[in-house]
Amino acid sequence: MLRDLTEKRESGRTLAPSGAPSSGKGRLGTLGPVLAGSAAALFVFVLYLRTLAPTVLYYADPNMLDAVMLQMQVAVLGITHPTGYPTYLTLSHLFTYLPVGDVAYRVNLASATYGALAVGIVFGAGYLLSRRIVAAAVAAVAFGLGGAIWSQAVIAEVYTMNALLISLTLVSLLLWRDRGRDRYLLLAAFLCGICLTHHLTSGLLLPASLLLVGLVDWRRLLEWRLMLKCAGLFFLGLTPYLYLPIRSWMNAPMDANNPSNLERFWYVVSGGNLTGTFFAFGPAELPRRLLFYWGHLTDNLNPILIMVALTGAALMIARDRPVGLLLAFLYLGWAFYSIENAIPDINLYFIPTYLILCLWAAVGLGALLTEAETLAENRLPTSARRAALGLLCAALLVIPLVGVRETSAANDMSEANLGREQVDAVAEKAAPNATILHHRSSMWYLVLVERRRQDLTIVDPYRHNTEVEYADIVWPADIDLATTDRRYGTDDFTGVKSARLAAQRGPVYLMVNSYMPEPERYETVGFRVIEVEENILYRLIPKE
Repeated sequence: MLRDLTEKRESGRTLAPSGAPSSGKGRLGTLGPVLAGSAAALFVFVLYLRTLAPTVLYYADPNMLDAVMLQMQVAVLGITHPTGYPTYLTLSHLFTYLPVGDVAYRVNLASATYGALAVGIVFGAGYLLSRRIVAAAVAAVAFGLGGAIWSQAVIAEVYTMNALLISLTLVSLLLWRDRGRDRYLLLAAFLCGICLTHHLTSGLLLPASLLLVGLVDWRRLLEWRLMLKCAGLFFLGLTPYLYLPIRSWMNAPMDANNPSNLERFWYVVSGGNLTGTFFAFGPAELPRRLLFYWGHLTDNLNPILIMVALTGAALMIARDRPVGLLLAFLYLGWAFYSIENAIPDINLYFIPTYLILCLWAAVGLGALLTEAETLAENRLPTSARRAALGLLCAALLVIPLVGVRETSAANDMSEANLGREQVDAVAEKAAPNATILHHRSSMWYLVLVERRRQDLTIVDPYRHNTEVEYADIVWPADIDLATTDRRYGTDDFTGVKSARLAAQRGPVYLMVNSYMPEPERYETVGFRVIEVEENILYRLIPKE
Protein backbone atom coordinates (compact mmCIF):
# COMPACT_ATOMS: atom_id res chain seq x y z
CA MET A 1 0.00 0.00 0.00
CA LEU A 2 1.04 3.61 -0.43
CA ARG A 3 2.68 5.09 2.62
CA ASP A 4 0.89 7.72 4.64
CA LEU A 5 1.65 11.18 3.38
CA THR A 6 2.99 13.77 5.76
CA GLU A 7 3.71 17.44 5.49
CA LYS A 8 6.96 18.84 6.78
CA ARG A 9 7.96 22.40 7.36
CA GLU A 10 11.49 22.99 6.13
CA SER A 11 13.08 26.42 5.75
CA GLY A 12 9.69 28.14 5.71
CA ARG A 13 8.42 25.95 2.82
CA THR A 14 5.78 23.24 2.79
CA LEU A 15 6.88 19.88 1.49
CA ALA A 16 4.48 16.99 0.97
CA PRO A 17 6.11 14.08 -0.80
CA SER A 18 4.06 11.94 -3.15
CA GLY A 19 2.96 8.47 -2.20
CA ALA A 20 6.04 6.44 -3.05
CA PRO A 21 6.67 3.01 -1.57
CA SER A 22 8.46 3.40 1.71
CA SER A 23 11.07 0.87 0.69
CA GLY A 24 12.09 2.96 -2.28
CA LYS A 25 11.87 -0.04 -4.59
CA GLY A 26 10.55 0.50 -8.07
CA ARG A 27 12.35 3.81 -8.36
CA LEU A 28 15.00 4.74 -10.85
CA GLY A 29 17.08 7.82 -11.19
CA THR A 30 15.94 10.76 -13.28
CA LEU A 31 17.02 9.12 -16.52
CA GLY A 32 14.77 6.07 -16.10
CA PRO A 33 11.45 7.95 -15.89
CA VAL A 34 12.51 10.34 -18.67
CA LEU A 35 13.31 7.47 -21.00
CA ALA A 36 10.12 5.61 -20.09
CA GLY A 37 7.93 8.68 -20.58
CA SER A 38 9.63 9.44 -23.89
CA ALA A 39 9.11 5.85 -25.02
CA ALA A 40 5.40 6.01 -24.15
CA ALA A 41 5.00 9.27 -26.06
CA LEU A 42 6.95 7.98 -29.05
CA PHE A 43 4.95 4.75 -29.17
CA VAL A 44 1.67 6.66 -29.28
CA PHE A 45 3.07 9.19 -31.76
CA VAL A 46 3.99 6.41 -34.20
CA LEU A 47 0.43 5.10 -34.04
CA TYR A 48 -0.92 8.58 -34.63
CA LEU A 49 1.34 9.03 -37.64
CA ARG A 50 0.18 5.76 -39.17
CA THR A 51 -3.42 6.95 -39.01
CA LEU A 52 -2.88 10.68 -39.66
CA ALA A 53 -5.06 12.44 -42.24
CA PRO A 54 -2.83 13.05 -45.30
CA THR A 55 -4.23 16.28 -46.66
CA VAL A 56 -7.02 18.85 -46.52
CA LEU A 57 -10.12 17.62 -44.69
CA TYR A 58 -13.86 18.09 -45.10
CA TYR A 59 -16.97 18.82 -43.07
CA ALA A 60 -18.49 15.85 -41.24
CA ASP A 61 -20.99 16.04 -38.40
CA PRO A 62 -20.41 15.75 -35.47
CA ASN A 63 -16.68 15.17 -34.86
CA MET A 64 -15.24 17.12 -37.80
CA LEU A 65 -17.28 20.29 -37.65
CA ASP A 66 -14.27 22.60 -37.62
CA ALA A 67 -11.27 20.61 -38.87
CA VAL A 68 -11.13 21.90 -42.45
CA MET A 69 -11.73 25.48 -41.29
CA LEU A 70 -8.97 25.18 -38.71
CA GLN A 71 -6.53 23.95 -41.35
CA MET A 72 -7.16 27.09 -43.35
CA GLN A 73 -7.21 29.45 -40.37
CA VAL A 74 -3.92 28.10 -39.00
CA ALA A 75 -2.27 28.39 -42.41
CA VAL A 76 -3.28 32.02 -43.05
CA LEU A 77 -3.18 33.11 -39.37
CA GLY A 78 -6.87 33.90 -39.43
CA ILE A 79 -9.37 34.06 -36.61
CA THR A 80 -11.56 31.10 -35.73
CA HIS A 81 -15.02 30.77 -34.30
CA PRO A 82 -15.34 31.53 -30.57
CA THR A 83 -13.33 31.24 -28.41
CA GLY A 84 -10.74 32.34 -30.94
CA TYR A 85 -8.04 29.79 -29.97
CA PRO A 86 -5.11 32.21 -30.38
CA THR A 87 -2.57 29.91 -28.73
CA TYR A 88 -3.53 27.03 -31.01
CA LEU A 89 -3.44 29.21 -34.13
CA THR A 90 -0.04 30.74 -33.48
CA LEU A 91 1.77 27.62 -32.29
CA SER A 92 0.26 25.38 -34.95
CA HIS A 93 1.18 27.89 -37.64
CA LEU A 94 4.84 27.07 -36.97
CA PHE A 95 4.16 23.54 -38.26
CA THR A 96 3.15 24.93 -41.65
CA TYR A 97 6.84 25.65 -42.37
CA LEU A 98 7.85 22.00 -42.07
CA PRO A 99 9.05 20.44 -45.36
CA VAL A 100 6.62 17.49 -45.23
CA GLY A 101 3.34 16.92 -47.04
CA ASP A 102 1.04 19.78 -47.94
CA VAL A 103 0.09 22.60 -45.57
CA ALA A 104 -3.04 20.80 -44.39
CA TYR A 105 -1.01 17.69 -43.49
CA ARG A 106 1.33 19.81 -41.41
CA VAL A 107 -1.57 21.22 -39.42
CA ASN A 108 -2.83 17.69 -38.83
CA LEU A 109 0.70 16.78 -37.71
CA ALA A 110 0.52 19.51 -35.07
CA SER A 111 -2.42 17.72 -33.44
CA ALA A 112 -0.53 14.42 -33.40
CA THR A 113 2.47 16.13 -31.83
CA TYR A 114 0.42 17.78 -29.10
CA GLY A 115 -1.28 14.47 -28.36
CA ALA A 116 1.99 12.56 -28.07
CA LEU A 117 3.50 15.27 -25.86
CA ALA A 118 0.40 15.10 -23.67
CA VAL A 119 1.00 11.38 -23.23
CA GLY A 120 4.57 12.09 -22.10
CA ILE A 121 3.41 14.72 -19.60
CA VAL A 122 0.62 12.48 -18.31
CA PHE A 123 3.33 9.89 -17.69
CA GLY A 124 5.23 12.50 -15.67
CA ALA A 125 2.16 13.32 -13.59
CA GLY A 126 1.41 9.64 -13.07
CA TYR A 127 4.98 9.00 -11.96
CA LEU A 128 4.88 11.89 -9.49
CA LEU A 129 1.73 10.41 -7.98
CA SER A 130 2.71 6.72 -7.96
CA ARG A 131 6.54 6.70 -8.13
CA ARG A 132 6.11 3.66 -10.35
CA ILE A 133 7.34 3.69 -13.94
CA VAL A 134 5.13 0.81 -15.02
CA ALA A 135 2.03 2.33 -13.40
CA ALA A 136 2.70 5.71 -15.01
CA ALA A 137 3.38 4.12 -18.41
CA VAL A 138 0.16 2.10 -18.37
CA ALA A 139 -1.87 5.18 -17.43
CA ALA A 140 -0.23 7.42 -20.03
CA VAL A 141 -0.52 4.94 -22.90
CA ALA A 142 -4.13 4.17 -21.95
CA PHE A 143 -4.92 7.87 -22.17
CA GLY A 144 -3.18 8.27 -25.53
CA LEU A 145 -4.90 5.25 -27.06
CA GLY A 146 -8.38 6.33 -26.03
CA GLY A 147 -10.72 6.65 -28.99
CA ALA A 148 -11.64 10.29 -28.35
CA ILE A 149 -8.10 11.67 -28.06
CA TRP A 150 -6.92 9.49 -30.95
CA SER A 151 -9.71 10.77 -33.19
CA GLN A 152 -8.55 14.33 -32.55
CA ALA A 153 -4.83 13.59 -32.88
CA VAL A 154 -5.17 12.64 -36.56
CA ILE A 155 -6.99 15.77 -37.75
CA ALA A 156 -6.68 19.51 -37.27
CA GLU A 157 -8.40 20.12 -33.93
CA VAL A 158 -7.85 21.84 -30.60
CA TYR A 159 -8.40 19.01 -28.12
CA THR A 160 -4.93 17.47 -28.05
CA MET A 161 -3.39 20.85 -27.24
CA ASN A 162 -5.96 21.22 -24.48
CA ALA A 163 -4.85 17.90 -22.98
CA LEU A 164 -1.21 18.97 -23.24
CA LEU A 165 -1.75 22.29 -21.48
CA ILE A 166 -3.87 20.73 -18.73
CA SER A 167 -1.30 18.02 -18.04
CA LEU A 168 1.54 20.57 -17.98
CA THR A 169 -0.35 22.63 -15.40
CA LEU A 170 -1.02 19.59 -13.23
CA VAL A 171 2.65 18.52 -13.33
CA SER A 172 3.68 22.03 -12.26
CA LEU A 173 1.29 21.90 -9.31
CA LEU A 174 2.49 18.44 -8.30
CA LEU A 175 6.11 19.55 -8.45
CA TRP A 176 5.31 22.52 -6.26
CA ARG A 177 3.53 20.31 -3.75
CA ASP A 178 6.41 17.81 -3.71
CA ARG A 179 9.34 20.23 -3.68
CA GLY A 180 7.85 23.37 -2.20
CA ARG A 181 9.62 25.69 -4.62
CA ASP A 182 7.78 28.83 -5.60
CA ARG A 183 8.94 28.65 -9.21
CA TYR A 184 6.67 25.68 -9.85
CA LEU A 185 3.67 27.53 -8.45
CA LEU A 186 4.53 30.56 -10.56
CA LEU A 187 4.80 28.35 -13.63
CA ALA A 188 1.40 26.84 -12.83
CA ALA A 189 -0.11 30.33 -12.58
CA PHE A 190 1.30 31.23 -16.01
CA LEU A 191 0.01 27.97 -17.51
CA CYS A 192 -3.46 28.60 -16.06
CA GLY A 193 -3.55 31.79 -18.11
CA ILE A 194 -2.30 30.06 -21.24
CA CYS A 195 -4.88 27.28 -20.79
CA LEU A 196 -7.68 29.83 -20.61
CA THR A 197 -6.67 31.35 -23.96
CA HIS A 198 -7.07 27.94 -25.54
CA HIS A 199 -10.21 26.36 -24.09
CA LEU A 200 -12.63 27.91 -21.62
CA THR A 201 -13.17 24.65 -19.74
CA SER A 202 -9.55 24.95 -18.60
CA GLY A 203 -10.60 27.92 -16.51
CA LEU A 204 -11.46 25.35 -13.83
CA LEU A 205 -7.72 24.96 -13.25
CA LEU A 206 -7.55 28.36 -11.54
CA PRO A 207 -9.88 27.62 -8.58
CA ALA A 208 -8.47 24.09 -8.44
CA SER A 209 -4.95 25.50 -8.04
CA LEU A 210 -6.07 27.82 -5.26
CA LEU A 211 -7.77 24.85 -3.60
CA LEU A 212 -4.54 22.85 -3.67
CA VAL A 213 -2.47 25.69 -2.23
CA GLY A 214 -5.03 26.23 0.52
CA LEU A 215 -5.06 22.57 1.46
CA VAL A 216 -1.26 22.18 1.39
CA ASP A 217 -0.47 25.40 3.24
CA TRP A 218 -3.16 28.08 3.42
CA ARG A 219 -0.63 30.58 4.75
CA ARG A 220 0.89 30.80 1.28
CA LEU A 221 -2.30 32.45 0.10
CA LEU A 222 -1.60 35.30 2.52
CA GLU A 223 1.92 35.94 1.19
CA TRP A 224 1.00 38.94 -0.91
CA ARG A 225 4.29 39.10 -2.80
CA LEU A 226 3.93 35.50 -3.94
CA MET A 227 0.26 35.95 -4.82
CA LEU A 228 1.04 39.17 -6.69
CA LYS A 229 3.66 37.36 -8.76
CA CYS A 230 1.18 34.56 -9.47
CA ALA A 231 -1.47 37.05 -10.54
CA GLY A 232 1.02 38.83 -12.80
CA LEU A 233 2.08 35.60 -14.47
CA PHE A 234 -1.53 34.50 -14.85
CA PHE A 235 -2.34 37.70 -16.72
CA LEU A 236 0.86 37.33 -18.73
CA GLY A 237 -0.48 33.94 -19.78
CA LEU A 238 -3.57 35.69 -21.13
CA THR A 239 -1.56 37.81 -23.59
CA PRO A 240 -2.21 35.47 -26.57
CA TYR A 241 -5.70 36.99 -26.56
CA LEU A 242 -4.08 40.13 -27.98
CA TYR A 243 -3.61 38.19 -31.20
CA LEU A 244 -7.35 38.47 -31.90
CA PRO A 245 -7.78 42.27 -32.15
CA ILE A 246 -4.31 42.77 -33.62
CA ARG A 247 -4.87 40.23 -36.38
CA SER A 248 -8.34 41.64 -36.99
CA TRP A 249 -6.92 45.15 -37.41
CA MET A 250 -4.45 43.66 -39.91
CA ASN A 251 -7.39 42.44 -42.05
CA ALA A 252 -6.64 38.75 -41.67
CA PRO A 253 -7.77 36.67 -44.67
CA MET A 254 -10.27 34.84 -42.47
CA ASP A 255 -11.56 37.26 -39.86
CA ALA A 256 -14.37 35.33 -38.20
CA ASN A 257 -16.45 37.59 -35.94
CA ASN A 258 -14.08 40.57 -36.44
CA PRO A 259 -13.05 41.00 -32.76
CA SER A 260 -11.69 44.52 -33.33
CA ASN A 261 -13.88 46.22 -30.73
CA LEU A 262 -14.65 45.36 -27.12
CA GLU A 263 -18.12 43.93 -27.77
CA ARG A 264 -17.00 41.59 -30.53
CA PHE A 265 -13.82 40.68 -28.66
CA TRP A 266 -15.84 39.63 -25.62
CA TYR A 267 -18.26 37.70 -27.81
CA VAL A 268 -15.37 35.67 -29.20
CA VAL A 269 -13.37 34.97 -26.03
CA SER A 270 -16.47 34.24 -23.90
CA GLY A 271 -17.84 31.71 -26.37
CA GLY A 272 -20.87 33.82 -27.22
CA ASN A 273 -22.02 31.38 -29.87
CA LEU A 274 -22.43 28.71 -27.17
CA THR A 275 -24.96 30.69 -25.14
CA GLY A 276 -27.81 28.39 -24.23
CA THR A 277 -25.94 25.10 -24.66
CA PHE A 278 -25.04 24.81 -20.96
CA PHE A 279 -27.67 23.59 -18.47
CA ALA A 280 -29.53 22.23 -21.46
CA PHE A 281 -30.74 19.18 -19.49
CA GLY A 282 -32.91 19.16 -16.40
CA PRO A 283 -32.60 16.93 -13.31
CA ALA A 284 -34.97 14.36 -14.82
CA GLU A 285 -32.55 13.80 -17.68
CA LEU A 286 -29.51 13.34 -15.44
CA PRO A 287 -29.63 9.50 -15.40
CA ARG A 288 -29.74 9.41 -19.20
CA ARG A 289 -26.84 11.85 -19.44
CA LEU A 290 -24.80 9.81 -16.96
CA LEU A 291 -25.40 6.71 -19.07
CA PHE A 292 -24.34 8.72 -22.11
CA TYR A 293 -21.08 9.59 -20.36
CA TRP A 294 -20.57 6.02 -19.13
CA GLY A 295 -20.96 4.71 -22.66
CA HIS A 296 -18.24 7.01 -23.96
CA LEU A 297 -16.05 6.31 -20.94
CA THR A 298 -16.07 2.54 -21.49
CA ASP A 299 -15.33 3.13 -25.17
CA ASN A 300 -12.21 5.09 -24.21
CA LEU A 301 -10.80 3.29 -21.17
CA ASN A 302 -10.49 -0.40 -20.39
CA PRO A 303 -13.08 -1.33 -17.72
CA ILE A 304 -10.27 -2.85 -15.65
CA LEU A 305 -8.48 0.49 -15.62
CA ILE A 306 -11.69 2.27 -14.69
CA MET A 307 -12.02 0.07 -11.62
CA VAL A 308 -8.37 0.58 -10.75
CA ALA A 309 -8.84 4.34 -11.22
CA LEU A 310 -11.73 4.42 -8.77
CA THR A 311 -9.55 2.58 -6.26
CA GLY A 312 -6.76 5.07 -6.88
CA ALA A 313 -9.18 7.97 -6.34
CA ALA A 314 -10.19 6.55 -2.97
CA LEU A 315 -6.53 6.09 -1.98
CA MET A 316 -5.73 9.66 -2.98
CA ILE A 317 -8.57 11.09 -0.91
CA ALA A 318 -7.57 8.97 2.10
CA ARG A 319 -3.81 9.42 2.00
CA ASP A 320 -3.01 12.47 -0.10
CA ARG A 321 -6.01 14.67 0.52
CA PRO A 322 -4.77 17.92 -1.12
CA VAL A 323 -4.00 16.30 -4.47
CA GLY A 324 -6.92 13.92 -4.14
CA LEU A 325 -9.36 16.81 -3.75
CA LEU A 326 -7.62 18.74 -6.54
CA LEU A 327 -8.19 15.89 -9.01
CA ALA A 328 -11.70 15.18 -7.72
CA PHE A 329 -12.66 18.85 -8.11
CA LEU A 330 -11.41 18.90 -11.69
CA TYR A 331 -13.01 15.59 -12.60
CA LEU A 332 -16.42 16.46 -11.20
CA GLY A 333 -16.34 19.98 -12.64
CA TRP A 334 -15.44 18.86 -16.16
CA ALA A 335 -17.86 15.93 -16.04
CA PHE A 336 -20.76 18.09 -14.86
CA TYR A 337 -20.12 20.77 -17.47
CA SER A 338 -19.97 18.18 -20.23
CA ILE A 339 -23.04 16.15 -19.40
CA GLU A 340 -25.06 19.36 -19.06
CA ASN A 341 -23.92 20.68 -22.44
CA ALA A 342 -25.81 20.18 -25.69
CA ILE A 343 -23.22 20.92 -28.39
CA PRO A 344 -23.04 18.21 -31.09
CA ASP A 345 -19.49 17.04 -30.32
CA ILE A 346 -19.75 17.19 -26.54
CA ASN A 347 -18.19 13.74 -26.24
CA LEU A 348 -14.85 15.41 -26.98
CA TYR A 349 -15.26 17.55 -23.86
CA PHE A 350 -14.99 14.32 -21.85
CA ILE A 351 -11.28 14.00 -22.72
CA PRO A 352 -10.01 15.91 -19.63
CA THR A 353 -12.04 13.58 -17.40
CA TYR A 354 -10.31 10.60 -19.01
CA LEU A 355 -6.99 12.26 -18.23
CA ILE A 356 -7.88 12.54 -14.53
CA LEU A 357 -9.05 8.93 -14.45
CA CYS A 358 -5.74 7.80 -15.94
CA LEU A 359 -3.85 9.64 -13.19
CA TRP A 360 -5.98 7.88 -10.61
CA ALA A 361 -5.27 4.62 -12.41
CA ALA A 362 -1.54 5.28 -12.01
CA VAL A 363 -2.06 5.62 -8.26
CA GLY A 364 -4.12 2.43 -8.09
CA LEU A 365 -1.59 0.48 -10.14
CA GLY A 366 1.22 1.82 -7.99
CA ALA A 367 -0.56 0.56 -4.89
CA LEU A 368 -1.08 -2.82 -6.55
CA LEU A 369 2.60 -3.13 -7.38
CA THR A 370 3.60 -2.17 -3.86
CA GLU A 371 1.26 -4.77 -2.38
CA ALA A 372 2.55 -7.40 -4.80
CA GLU A 373 6.15 -6.61 -3.80
CA THR A 374 5.29 -6.99 -0.14
CA LEU A 375 3.61 -10.35 -0.68
CA ALA A 376 6.44 -11.59 -2.89
CA GLU A 377 9.13 -10.59 -0.37
CA ASN A 378 7.38 -12.54 2.37
CA ARG A 379 6.57 -15.70 0.43
CA LEU A 380 8.92 -16.17 -2.55
CA PRO A 381 12.67 -16.59 -3.00
CA THR A 382 14.55 -13.85 -4.81
CA SER A 383 14.58 -15.38 -8.29
CA ALA A 384 10.90 -16.34 -8.17
CA ARG A 385 10.01 -12.96 -6.76
CA ARG A 386 11.67 -11.17 -9.67
CA ALA A 387 10.00 -13.42 -12.21
CA ALA A 388 6.57 -12.95 -10.64
CA LEU A 389 6.89 -9.19 -10.48
CA GLY A 390 8.19 -9.11 -14.05
CA LEU A 391 5.18 -11.08 -15.25
CA LEU A 392 2.85 -8.76 -13.34
CA CYS A 393 4.42 -5.68 -14.92
CA ALA A 394 4.20 -7.26 -18.37
CA ALA A 395 0.53 -8.09 -17.80
CA LEU A 396 -0.20 -4.54 -16.71
CA LEU A 397 1.54 -3.08 -19.77
CA VAL A 398 -0.71 -5.18 -22.00
CA ILE A 399 -3.92 -3.71 -20.55
CA PRO A 400 -3.92 -0.44 -22.56
CA LEU A 401 -3.14 -2.40 -25.74
CA VAL A 402 -6.33 -4.45 -25.55
CA GLY A 403 -8.51 -3.39 -28.45
CA VAL A 404 -5.88 -1.11 -29.96
CA ARG A 405 -6.33 -2.64 -33.41
CA GLU A 406 -10.04 -1.82 -33.39
CA THR A 407 -9.44 1.68 -32.06
CA SER A 408 -6.83 2.27 -34.74
CA ALA A 409 -9.19 1.13 -37.49
CA ALA A 410 -12.02 3.28 -36.15
CA ASN A 411 -9.83 6.41 -36.15
CA ASP A 412 -7.71 5.71 -39.21
CA MET A 413 -7.74 8.81 -41.42
CA SER A 414 -4.76 7.83 -43.55
CA GLU A 415 -7.02 7.34 -46.59
CA ALA A 416 -9.17 10.43 -45.97
CA ASN A 417 -8.76 12.10 -49.37
CA LEU A 418 -12.25 13.52 -49.82
CA GLY A 419 -11.13 17.08 -49.07
CA ARG A 420 -8.39 16.85 -51.69
CA GLU A 421 -10.87 15.39 -54.18
CA GLN A 422 -13.21 18.32 -53.52
CA VAL A 423 -10.44 20.84 -54.08
CA ASP A 424 -9.27 19.22 -57.29
CA ALA A 425 -12.78 18.75 -58.66
CA VAL A 426 -13.64 22.41 -58.27
CA ALA A 427 -10.21 23.65 -59.38
CA GLU A 428 -10.28 21.57 -62.55
CA LYS A 429 -13.95 21.33 -63.51
CA ALA A 430 -15.77 24.44 -62.37
CA ALA A 431 -16.38 26.98 -65.14
CA PRO A 432 -14.65 30.37 -64.95
CA ASN A 433 -16.24 32.94 -62.63
CA ALA A 434 -18.65 30.36 -61.24
CA THR A 435 -20.39 30.36 -57.88
CA ILE A 436 -19.89 27.38 -55.55
CA LEU A 437 -22.55 26.70 -52.92
CA HIS A 438 -20.99 24.82 -49.99
CA HIS A 439 -20.92 24.57 -46.21
CA ARG A 440 -17.68 24.99 -44.21
CA SER A 441 -15.77 23.04 -46.83
CA SER A 442 -12.32 22.81 -48.36
CA MET A 443 -13.20 25.72 -50.68
CA TRP A 444 -11.72 28.14 -48.19
CA TYR A 445 -8.49 26.15 -48.30
CA LEU A 446 -8.59 26.23 -52.12
CA VAL A 447 -8.78 30.00 -52.43
CA LEU A 448 -6.90 31.18 -49.32
CA VAL A 449 -4.15 28.61 -48.78
CA GLU A 450 -3.47 27.15 -52.21
CA ARG A 451 -4.59 30.43 -53.81
CA ARG A 452 -6.18 28.66 -56.75
CA ARG A 453 -9.36 29.60 -58.58
CA GLN A 454 -9.70 32.99 -57.04
CA ASP A 455 -12.07 33.82 -59.87
CA LEU A 456 -14.74 31.85 -58.02
CA THR A 457 -17.42 33.13 -55.68
CA ILE A 458 -18.00 30.71 -52.80
CA VAL A 459 -21.23 31.09 -50.85
CA ASP A 460 -22.34 29.30 -47.68
CA PRO A 461 -26.05 29.96 -47.15
CA TYR A 462 -26.83 26.78 -45.26
CA ARG A 463 -26.21 27.68 -41.64
CA HIS A 464 -24.80 30.71 -39.88
CA ASN A 465 -25.44 32.97 -36.91
CA THR A 466 -27.79 35.72 -38.05
CA GLU A 467 -26.35 38.28 -35.64
CA VAL A 468 -22.56 38.40 -35.78
CA GLU A 469 -20.98 35.37 -37.45
CA TYR A 470 -20.87 36.03 -41.15
CA ALA A 471 -17.18 36.31 -42.05
CA ASP A 472 -17.12 32.80 -43.51
CA ILE A 473 -20.27 33.05 -45.62
CA VAL A 474 -18.98 34.53 -48.86
CA TRP A 475 -15.71 34.80 -50.74
CA PRO A 476 -14.41 37.29 -51.81
CA ALA A 477 -16.92 39.78 -50.38
CA ASP A 478 -16.01 41.78 -47.28
CA ILE A 479 -19.39 43.25 -46.51
CA ASP A 480 -21.82 43.33 -43.62
CA LEU A 481 -24.46 40.69 -43.03
CA ALA A 482 -27.39 42.69 -44.41
CA THR A 483 -25.57 43.31 -47.69
CA THR A 484 -24.47 39.68 -47.85
CA ASP A 485 -28.04 38.48 -47.40
CA ARG A 486 -29.36 40.88 -50.03
CA ARG A 487 -26.65 40.24 -52.61
CA TYR A 488 -26.14 36.50 -52.19
CA GLY A 489 -29.39 35.29 -50.63
CA THR A 490 -27.74 33.93 -47.49
CA ASP A 491 -30.82 34.71 -45.41
CA ASP A 492 -32.48 31.66 -47.00
CA PHE A 493 -30.88 28.66 -45.27
CA THR A 494 -32.25 26.23 -47.84
CA GLY A 495 -29.80 27.64 -50.40
CA VAL A 496 -32.50 28.07 -53.06
CA LYS A 497 -32.38 31.87 -53.06
CA SER A 498 -28.58 31.81 -53.27
CA ALA A 499 -28.73 29.40 -56.21
CA ARG A 500 -31.21 31.60 -58.10
CA LEU A 501 -29.22 34.79 -57.54
CA ALA A 502 -25.96 33.05 -58.48
CA ALA A 503 -27.51 31.67 -61.68
CA GLN A 504 -28.25 35.24 -62.80
CA ARG A 505 -24.53 36.03 -62.61
CA GLY A 506 -23.11 32.89 -64.21
CA PRO A 507 -22.56 29.16 -63.67
CA VAL A 508 -23.50 27.80 -60.25
CA TYR A 509 -22.39 24.56 -58.60
CA LEU A 510 -23.33 22.68 -55.47
CA MET A 511 -20.75 20.87 -53.33
CA VAL A 512 -22.50 18.32 -51.14
CA ASN A 513 -21.69 17.19 -47.62
CA SER A 514 -23.41 15.47 -44.71
CA TYR A 515 -25.25 18.63 -43.64
CA MET A 516 -26.48 20.05 -46.95
CA PRO A 517 -29.67 18.99 -48.78
CA GLU A 518 -29.58 16.33 -51.46
CA PRO A 519 -28.86 17.75 -54.95
CA GLU A 520 -32.12 16.30 -56.25
CA ARG A 521 -33.99 18.73 -54.01
CA TYR A 522 -33.08 21.54 -56.39
CA GLU A 523 -34.94 19.81 -59.20
CA THR A 524 -38.18 20.56 -57.38
CA VAL A 525 -37.45 24.30 -57.28
CA GLY A 526 -36.63 24.99 -60.92
CA PHE A 527 -33.14 23.60 -61.56
CA ARG A 528 -31.69 20.82 -63.63
CA VAL A 529 -28.99 18.99 -61.65
CA ILE A 530 -25.96 17.66 -63.53
CA GLU A 531 -23.39 15.52 -61.74
CA VAL A 532 -19.91 16.88 -62.47
CA GLU A 533 -17.93 14.78 -59.98
CA GLU A 534 -19.66 11.80 -58.39
CA ASN A 535 -20.96 12.56 -54.89
CA ILE A 536 -18.89 15.75 -54.77
CA LEU A 537 -19.82 18.46 -57.30
CA TYR A 538 -23.09 19.16 -59.11
CA ARG A 539 -24.01 21.92 -61.54
CA LEU A 540 -27.35 23.67 -61.07
CA ILE A 541 -28.89 24.96 -64.30
CA PRO A 542 -32.18 26.93 -64.25
CA LYS A 543 -34.82 25.03 -66.22
CA GLU A 544 -36.16 28.21 -67.79
